[in-house]
Amino acid sequence: MTDMSQGGRRRPENGAAPAGAAPAGAGSAAAARGGAARGGAAGGGAARGGAAGGGAAQVRTSPAGPAPAGSGRAGTAPDRVTLQDVADRAGVSLTTASRVLNEGSRRVSAAMTSRVNQAVAELGYLANLQARAVATGQSNTVGVVVHDIADPYFSSIAAGLIEVAYSRGLLVCISSTSAGEAGEREYVSLMRAQRARAVILIGSRSGDERARAELAAEISAFTRAGGRAVCVGQDLLGVDTIMPENAAGAEALARSLAAVGHRSFAVVAGPRGLLTARDRVEGFRAGLRAWSVDLDPRSVVYGPFTRDGGYEAMSGLLASGARPDCVFAVNDVMAVGALARLRAEGIAAPDGIAVAGFDDILTLRDVYPPLTTVRLPLKRMGEMAAGLVLADDHADQPRVVPVPGEVILRDSTLPRPPAPSPPPPRG
Repeated sequence: MTDMSQGGRRRPENGAAPAGAAPAGAGSAAAARGGAARGGAAGGGAARGGAAGGGAAQVRTSPAGPAPAGSGRAGTAPDRVTLQDVADRAGVSLTTASRVLNEGSRRVSAAMTSRVNQAVAELGYLANLQARAVATGQSNTVGVVVHDIADPYFSSIAAGLIEVAYSRGLLVCISSTSAGEAGEREYVSLMRAQRARAVILIGSRSGDERARAELAAEISAFTRAGGRAVCVGQDLLGVDTIMPENAAGAEALARSLAAVGHRSFAVVAGPRGLLTARDRVEGFRAGLRAWSVDLDPRSVVYGPFTRDGGYEAMSGLLASGARPDCVFAVNDVMAVGALARLRAEGIAAPDGIAVAGFDDILTLRDVYPPLTTVRLPLKRMGEMAAGLVLADDHADQPRVVPVPGEVILRDSTLPRPPAPSPPPPRG
């Protein structure tokens, strides 16, 4: 009997040839693990047929009947160990063996469970997960798509969700795409074809409503097929969402920077049309208004959401002749690029121009001066996303979990020292 959840190979015990194999010297001795099988006289390298020292021997094979199930024939690959083999070895029914290995809802006695597990170990049985996915309509794969795996923001979130998936015996498949919603839609479609258990989308939405609607439609098709989906970003896809409070965090940062004495600002704003960048800029602007500080639109410079994007945007600011008290980069990797550009120009931070970021990525530990930022619990956000998408309960309506940020003031935004007082006039 064959079984859709078969895997592994049956290995002959004690090095003996499988039942039904041709006798040694017949020219079809099977290769054994650890070295080539030898037939004929001792001391030979390759298998020999006929007398020692002779030339190539003619080999005759006689017709053979069907080989016993599971035994294999000489010269052919051994049969795979099946679930039926496990059940036979354990002395239980096929249904019982399946319940033990698939952890079904019906309980199996400890004694039977032990026998089945022992049979699995003895036979080297390994379930065929692809076949199981066909049979059940769902695999053990969790698909994850990020916008830039090189950005520590995304990799930190992914690290959190991978830990949760690993603890549940699930396989995480990560894809990185810079193509926005169109690339995400293609990936979700691929995961639907692979019968993935869940997909997790990490990244900002864009202002392209048509692309967003097409992505939402593909996610809907995925969930109708039995999958689960969660998003880390804006609540715009109609699924469970881990939502960082970007605007509120940037507003709190602006208030804190104004409170320590900064009064003129510029923003390295990221790509146009990216909602995360838009929310952070608008939140920062609102925080400055609370201190009666205006943000000149000409002081908002757009660029890629990368370290090089921050470097180029800061170059543009310097070329314009602007010398603000402080530059807010809407994410930390752009802030790192902005600091590098200031160093190249010979401008010290914070004495020349202060710099702040957003996210509190791990690599900031090696940045000098230490960077002021808004801390998001990135790894924890990944854990929360995995917890939602892998939970046994299904909510009637999409759940939204807001994640507040925490302002972390560091040396990169220390206020400028007060100008020295002019000497008193001479009497």
